[in-house]
Amino acid sequence: MPEWLDIGIFGLTIFFMLVGLFGLIVPLFPGMVVIWLAALGYGFAVGFDLLGGILFGVITVLFIVAVTIDNVLMGAKAHREGASWSSLLLGMLAGVLGTIFFPPIGGFIAAPLAILLLEYARQRDWRKALNALRGLAVGWGTAFLVRFFLGGAMIGLWLLWALLK
Repeated sequence: MPEWLDIGIFGLTIFFMLVGLFGLIVPLFPGMVVIWLAALGYGFAVGFDLLGGILFGVITVLFIVAVTIDNVLMGAKAHREGASWSSLLLGMLAGVLGTIFFPPIGGFIAAPLAILLLEYARQRDWRKALNALRGLAVGWGTAFLVRFFLGGAMIGLWLLWALLK
């Protein structure tokens, strides 16, 4: 492969990975998916040798862990603070719809607002509804830190792959 093409593929991959990493700040932006797809695209572009295959496998495991832990941490903390599972599911739906119809911050506003209003309607107590919302916020913050760390680890593994190929 010509050096200019190798440099271009490297630059494009790191660009998308950084977009994915910093996109994690925006709720419902699939930053982990972007990072994983960038690594996959890099593998298709340069080939999967033994080291690349192993590192991409580890990147894939980190991706699955990050996506799973994200939903678990946010929902579990809000549920422990009193939110019902139905409110959390409807809040997630509101977040997705908010992101689709009012990007980029529609989901960021719609999901917590829906949970707050649904919990108030269910419990008729603003304090309990706010506790559920606080639980969601704490869970989101914790999940963000975990995702950001795992996203950085995925990028680090890809860099190792790219530099050692």
